[in-house]
Amino acid sequence: MVEVLKTGLFDTIQDLGRFGHQEFGVPVSGVMDAYSATLANSILANDTQCAVIESTVSGPQLKFCVDTRICISGANMNATLNTNAIKPNMSIDVKAGDVLSFGQLVYGCRTYIAVLGGFLTKPIMGSRSMYDGVTSNFRLHKGDWLPISDVLGYRSVEERSNAKSLSSVKINTNHFQTYDIEVFKGPEFVQLDAEQQRFLFDSEFTISKESNRMAYQCNERLDNSLNSIITSLVLPGTVQLTPSGELIILMRDCQITGGYPRVLQLSENSVNMMSQKFLGQKLKFKFSSW
Repeated sequence: MVEVLKTGLFDTIQDLGRFGHQEFGVPVSGVMDAYSATLANSILANDTQCAVIESTVSGPQLKFCVDTRICISGANMNATLNTNAIKPNMSIDVKAGDVLSFGQLVYGCRTYIAVLGGFLTKPIMGSRSMYDGVTSNFRLHKGDWLPISDVLGYRSVEERSNAKSLSSVKINTNHFQTYDIEVFKGPEFVQLDAEQQRFLFDSEFTISKESNRMAYQCNERLDNSLNSIITSLVLPGTVQLTPSGELIILMRDCQITGGYPRVLQLSENSVNMMSQKFLGQKLKFKFSSW
């Protein structure tokens, strides 16, 4: 088990998402940055679907009650184990009684804590991802107990040593630093005139304070007179344009359908990169080279 001694700004259990239930209005949800979460699981030789803790801007304090291994990927929040600094993107041995903590944010917005075998909270509709209205809790709280595997407790010292990965992973820093967000034309892009289309790709946009796991919003507005559409499919990465000119970039917890024109669509990689941006940061839309 893992005890939550303290929470950060917003900590949740997430995996790669809840698929096959969209017809009932259930969002896919899942990790905001699948690149970083998958990396953490891969370094531990976990299945990529294993559940992790996703922390936004600041991290939790966790006490481990069994021997295990962890990997921290994504945003750098100066992680420490028993006050000793640990490196991100590496397999780290953890002993029963050890305490994992986080400090000041260095870069990125969301960090991922993977544990050997994954966090074993109750799956609902094929996923452990927390979502309000689907799971009993939509975020972690102080005092929560999180089940994990005690697999290391049943291995000899030699087996533990042989199972441990000593590989060093070089991270693509562009994933956290780039301001260019690759997009495709959305279904209603053609309804924009030439000037409006140029505005989309010539302007810098600022992430507003009205942003969360459901959607990122931009401060800058695009004047338009587009009509609403018949309620249609939307996906994580769909960029909607409201009558007031607001651009809404849908993220992992987004609804299943929407009635605003869909002017752009982010690639999967762009959704991952967007999730590492925080309030007040700039971005520019760039046509995908695919």
